[in-house]
Parts: sequence; C-alpha cells; structure tokens
Amino acid sequence: MKIKAQLFFLAGFTVLLLASCKRPAVSRQVISLNGEWQLAKTNGALPVRYTSVVPVPGLVDLAAPSVDTAGALYKGGWYWYKRRFDLADTSFDIIRLKVFKARYHTKVYINDQYVGENLYSFTPAYFDLKPYVKANAINSIIIGVGCRDQLPDTIQNGHDYEIDRYIPGIYDEVELTLAHKPFIRNVQCAPDIHKKKVRVLAEIESNTSKGWDIGYTVTEKTGGRKVAKGRVPPLIMQKGAEDITADFEINIPDAHLWTPESPFLYELTLHTRADSKKVTFGMRSFRFNPQKGVALLNEKTTYLLGTNVAFNRFLEDADRGTLPWNKEWVAKLISRYKTMNWQMVRFHIGPVPEQWYQLCDSLGMMVQDEFPISGKQLQPLRSTQLTEEFRRWMRERWNHPCVVIWDANNESTTPETGKAINEVRHLDLSNRPWENGWAKPATETDPIESHPYLFITYFMGNKPSEQGYKKDLFSYVSEDLNDANANSRELIPKGMERFPNVRFINEYGWLWLNRNGTITRLTEPVYKTLWNNNRLTPEERLYIYARHLAMETEYWRAHRQTAGVMHFCGLGYSRPGQPPGETSDNFSDVKALTFDPSFYKYVKSAFAPVGLMIDVWEKQYPALGRLQVPVSITNDRETTFKQELALTLLKDNKVVSVLRQQVTVDGYQVKVVPFNIELPAVEGNYLLKAAIVLDGEKYSVYGICPSLANDQAVTQKMIE
Repeated sequence: MKIKAQLFFLAGFTVLLLASCKRPAVSRQVISLNGEWQLAKTNGALPVRYTSVVPVPGLVDLAAPSVDTAGALYKGGWYWYKRRFDLADTSFDIIRLKVFKARYHTKVYINDQYVGENLYSFTPAYFDLKPYVKANAINSIIIGVGCRDQLPDTIQNGHDYEIDRYIPGIYDEVELTLAHKPFIRNVQCAPDIHKKKVRVLAEIESNTSKGWDIGYTVTEKTGGRKVAKGRVPPLIMQKGAEDITADFEINIPDAHLWTPESPFLYELTLHTRADSKKVTFGMRSFRFNPQKGVALLNEKTTYLLGTNVAFNRFLEDADRGTLPWNKEWVAKLISRYKTMNWQMVRFHIGPVPEQWYQLCDSLGMMVQDEFPISGKQLQPLRSTQLTEEFRRWMRERWNHPCVVIWDANNESTTPETGKAINEVRHLDLSNRPWENGWAKPATETDPIESHPYLFITYFMGNKPSEQGYKKDLFSYVSEDLNDANANSRELIPKGMERFPNVRFINEYGWLWLNRNGTITRLTEPVYKTLWNNNRLTPEERLYIYARHLAMETEYWRAHRQTAGVMHFCGLGYSRPGQPPGETSDNFSDVKALTFDPSFYKYVKSAFAPVGLMIDVWEKQYPALGRLQVPVSITNDRETTFKQELALTLLKDNKVVSVLRQQVTVDGYQVKVVPFNIELPAVEGNYLLKAAIVLDGEKYSVYGICPSLANDQAVTQKMIE
C-alpha cells in the first residue's frame, strides 16, 4: 500500500543539498513506439504467426492485408500488435510503458511474459516493464486489444446508438519512459491570473528518505525566453512512503493570458537530481456567471460559438483512413473551424488523440471535453467506477489550457455521474466547471447543455400550420431548450421554474444531410414535409440546409437565451449507403477539408462576432404594402460596434431597393434596428439581405420575403 509523504521545508540543509544535487549523466529518456507494428487476430490465445502490418496509432481496419472482411462489426476476437525494440541499458529505476489510449481492453506481454492488462478504453494505461526487459538485446512487445462486447458491463464502452462497428485498435500514441528516481510521475499546473502565479502540484516517486530538492524553469513555449527559475526547499520522505507530493507556486511576471485570439503557452521544466519533466500550460481562467448567464474567459464575458467533433463516429467514416492521426490534417481542421468564427469545440461522446488537444492549445480552440456516456445507458452505471475513470481522465488532461469544461455525459439523466463529479472535482486545482448532460447540475456554477432541435417536430410527424413553419418556429422566443430543466429526474429547487444554472446550446438543427446532399435517417420526414424532398436536387437540399441552419443560429444568438451556440456537427461520418447514417458534417470533401459552399457562405456569417438577424417570418405579404423589418444586431465583442447597416431587397438576384442606417451597439448587447420598406407591385419570391462590414470582411444574412408566393417554392440561388 502506498503512503503519501508530506512536504517538509528544511532551510538549514539547503546549501548542503544544493551542493550535492547533481543529476546523473543519463536523465529521462522517452522512446516513441509509434509506427508500423505486426498484427494478427485470434480467438484469445497469443498468435503463432503475424501476417499483417498496421500503423500505430490507428485502428485494426488499417491492417494490410486485412484481418477481417470489409464492413466487419467487430463482435469478438482479439487483435495482437507486435514489434521489437532494443534497450542498451536496463539499469533505470523506471522502465514504464504508456499506452495513451486503446480500445477495448488492453493486454501487454514482454518477451512472451504477461505484464498486465487495462480495461479502460478512453484513458491512458501504464505498465511496469522493468522486471521483463533484457539489456543489450532485442525485446519483443505484444499489445492485445479486444472488442467492445467483451468488456465487463461495469466499464464504460462508449455506447452511441449512431455507431455500428466499434472498430478496435491502439488509437493513440505508445511510448516508453526510462528514468531514475526521484521520478516525476505527474505534474499539475493551475494558473492564477489575478496573482500572476502558477501553482504546481508534482507527484514524485523516490527510493530514499534522504532530503533532496526540485529545480524549475519556466520559459515561453515559442522562442524559449526564460520567465522564471528557482528551487523548491528540500523534500523529506516519511519512513515507509513510496512517493511525495510537492505543492508550490511560481511567479509569472507580466503574464500573457491564453485566449483563442492569442493562444500563448508557457513550458515548465521540473527536475530532481535524477529526472526531469516538461509540461506545457497557459495562463487563463474560465468559469460561468449564473447571475449574468454568461461564460467568463479570463474574467471577460465570452459567448461560446463553436461546433462538435463526433470523433468516434468519424472513425466509421468511409473516407477516414489515417486522417485522425495526420498532424497537418488535424491542424488544418482546427484552422478551418476558426474561419467559421468558431472558437470552441465539443469532443462529443469521447476523447480524441492527445495530439488534438496539443493543437487546440497552440492554435487557440477552447474544448468541452465529453466523457463517453450518452443517453439511456444499456449498461449499469456506478459512481464508484466512474470516479476512478474520471480521475484518470482528468490527470491526463488538466494541464491543457484549451480544456475549459469537463463534460460528464451527453443527454443522460443518471444521478451516478453527479455523484462521481462531486468525488473528483477537488482534484482539478483550476476548478473547471462540470457539465452533467440532462442530469441535475452538480453545483449552481456548473452549466447545463441545451439541445433545442426545433425541426424535430416534423420528424415526429407534425405538420406546419397555415402560417408556415417559420412563423411556427421563429416568431416567438422559446423557453423550452430541451435540457435538464425538462429531462432531469431530480427536482428543480423550490420556488424556481428551472435550475438557476447557465444554459448553453451545444446541439441544434435536425437538418442533417450526407456530404453528397442525400437525406439521413433522421431528416427524411423533415425534408419530405417541408420541402417536397423527392423534387429536390442534392444542391438544393444543401442550400436549404445551410440557409435554415443559419436562420436558427441567428435566432438563438439574437434572443440571448443561452451563453453560447455550438453547431452539430463539425466532424462526423457521412453514411449514405446501408445502414444509413443519422447525422453528418458539412464538408463536401473531408480529406481536403472543403466545406459545402452554401454552408460556408451562410453559416459563417451567422457566427460572425457581430451577428445579424432579419426578424420577419410571415409566409407572404401583400404587394404594394409597407413592411417594417426589425434587424437584430448581436454584438459579442467587448467593444462598441459602430458601423453602417444595409438592408437590401432582391428579386432574381437583382437589387430592388436598398436602405441604410448608421448603428451603434454597445459591447455584449443586442440592438433591434427597424427598417420601413416599400413592397413592390410585382408578385414573386423576394429576398431580404442585411449586411455589415466587420474587420474588413463583409457579412450578410438573408430573410425570405415572398410578396404573394408559396414559401416552399423558394430554393433559388443567390449571389452577393
């Protein structure tokens, strides 16, 4: 049993210990085991022969030649990865294997000797290899992974009703660490932007009770400029202890704060007399303000505009290949998101490879990190088991400045996640907020996820009224946002209509199309009811999708019901064949990361930092009449927006009339500007376009204004 030692400050011994605190010539070594591995499949026994090769990281369906039939559902069997490595020196105190993430159920053998196993699929696994490796010899390593259905029902398996195959594999990095003790096992950096300090909690394994100290250096990640340097007073291990925790603060003068616009990073190097470890961190804070109903990044109001990555669904996409492990492709993906005016991404129902978090840190993309629990569970959930899985998850992620929200589940109402949250929250010294799906929020300062799928009513078989679906959906401000207030099993506090927590939308739409413009399983009734789907071309469907998703985005932003609006989804699968998919993303070419042109045109403007909404939803208007058109201007910025707003009436892409007004909107405010327009005598389908220029770029939003026409006929293309 491990005993935690305490930190003792022995100033009288400092000089003596400093003089003797020389690190050995051989310090920590980290050996990457990524690359090509051999692969074989069996029913459980170790293979006799390995007939295929497969990349690590990756999945087993990348094996060449394939060990399964095309489209396999991976219901059983074991997949064995094998490679060799050479160690010239095995005298290190620590020889530790880290499998960053592998699914499902990992077993490790070294030189044909069983080392250990790990049941968890979404957090790292560590294995002590020292008793098994041979010096100055070729060592063989075998890592086996099983299939999802073979896991015990108490272990989270990533259930998602949209996933069919659950392809196994080592889907993150593998590395070997060689080090001497005192060995720095884990470091947590917790920035304090007010005091301009970073608190450091370092867990250290030692094999001596003699005093020793820790040195540290903080540099700027880019450029390497030294920011701070010093030593922690000597540490004394208690008798019988195996490790010790050092808890200290470092001043960061003139701290440069991390933001999506300026993702500034620091690097902390810690060293004992025998070991050293580097950790990247950022100076930033993040919390929710329930009184104001907003998120605060570095104590400044920040409206959360972004998207979702359904990583595990993308793993079943026909075009996936090795893209998720291609650093340049992932960096480009994040950069493409930023061109859409998104500064936040939710990793939906499960984590991504570690490299993605590093890129979000350096490129400035905030992350809502969601644990793989979704909806009504088909397996029992126990808070005691979840507590351990949550603890492992947090330890791996807590130094990433990009990670601003821990997300315990998606659309689940179980009380077990809330219990686990309360058990682990204190471990995160940065005190990030926790989002708990549709269950009761764990504290009043935690947010609630909202999924107001307005168009789901037509999936359920309902029909629009005579006034038209736009009037039905958008002419009033909806209070029911499909969240814990409507779905939680636990009671809302007495005297309240809903939980007092901040709400933010991280899913909405219900308009999905496959990348080729065909309908999905969830949207066929919607397109059939509203737009006579069989008469539409793929291009017309994609246009309708983009226009209406933009409308919803503008609507939710303008009415300020929530602290953010996040589109679903920025990356998923496209499955037009059998079995048909339920959702999809908005790329026309996912390999090249090319957005559908209509989506890029209309949805990008809907997410502009200063957003517009044309608030007219009638089905038709009388010719030769007068119409007052309210245009909402949503300023998400701290600074005042002062600019010209133009409202243009178009027919057949030709300008009928233009009205202009100078507008001023204070920071973080919404202003409604009325325009009075004369409607023309000629009947037909017309378009209203509101436009501003922001940072030298033109942003336009559109409202359909048919004077005496059937609203459902409007699928014409427009040019600006």
